[in-house]
Amino acid sequence: MDVLVVGGGVIGLLSAMQLAVTGKVVGLVEAREAGRESSWAGGGIVSPLYPWRYSPAVTALAHWSQDFYPRLAEQLLAQTQIDPEVYVTGLYWLDLDDDADALAWAKREGRALRSVDMAAVQRAVPALAAGFGRALQMADVANVRNPRLVKALRAALQQMPNVTVHEQCAVSGFILDGGRITGVQTAQGDMQADQVVLAAGAWSGELMKTLGIELPVVPVKGQMILYKCAEDFLPAMVLANGRYAIPRRDGHILIGSTLEHAAFDKTTTEEALLSLKASAVELLPALADAEVVGHWAGLRPGSPEGIPYIGPVPGHEGLWLNCGHYRNGLVLAPASCQLLADLMLGREPIVDPAPYAPTGRLGLAG
Repeated sequence: MDVLVVGGGVIGLLSAMQLAVTGKVVGLVEAREAGRESSWAGGGIVSPLYPWRYSPAVTALAHWSQDFYPRLAEQLLAQTQIDPEVYVTGLYWLDLDDDADALAWAKREGRALRSVDMAAVQRAVPALAAGFGRALQMADVANVRNPRLVKALRAALQQMPNVTVHEQCAVSGFILDGGRITGVQTAQGDMQADQVVLAAGAWSGELMKTLGIELPVVPVKGQMILYKCAEDFLPAMVLANGRYAIPRRDGHILIGSTLEHAAFDKTTTEEALLSLKASAVELLPALADAEVVGHWAGLRPGSPEGIPYIGPVPGHEGLWLNCGHYRNGLVLAPASCQLLADLMLGREPIVDPAPYAPTGRLGLAG
């Protein structure tokens, strides 16, 4: 193989695709089932929850991805007949503490965020609870149906003759040859490749420890619940007090999410269920009479400031990182994977790669 991608979430799947379309022979290895971890569990808002609170490094990737997502969805639908459902609903932020910062950020970045009269919000979203005093809106924010997105990416890779996907195949370590990474060790035997991309989400830090490298990517559990309502129940995404409601086209409503440091435990809890149901009713009172049709947990790849690691690992030729996206893996995936491919192929990068480079950030000499 030219490239072996470790991790079958949206970052790994899209990394494999971006490299395979250039003719590279690509393998992808996933410990469980591709796309069923954090990528499946998330909400799919195609924006950081509070974009103005992030560094310019996150903003740069988010802007590129937001503009690219509709094209990606069209491409995947045409190729696989699976619709990722990029659904432009807009997003309302309610009763923020930092409205002024948000509006200043939007003006600086040229993003269409504006203050909206609450009476207009109530007319636009009749199901919204009364009592909120202020609102900001970004009308062009979409959400993507992330389980369908990863299913479409998986199907697209299956159609490519130069791609092989290995599922239920856990990676236990890397193969070193004179300081160069030449493959990985797995439960099904060694796999060799000219280049290895680590895109294992919350598990990336554990795998880097096998090389004696401390990569500060740790699991952060998030629990969500799902309701089924009428298709026109919620026409826009709403966010207040750190919790959000996301409508799907068919009337499903996602409510999320918790932030828990619980190592690799994905157990759902009654405490989180009650908390999420309370948040749901605070936002949308009619949900008090609706049945929860789903409750699950996923593990985000937590990282400092939520800035992903994208680029080569110094001192370990052949090893590349694309991990540590924290709460924004789905948001940042298209840009992150394009940037990785640019760097690996020696192309002009879409954004300045310096903020994401493992060199320096991991205390390793370049």
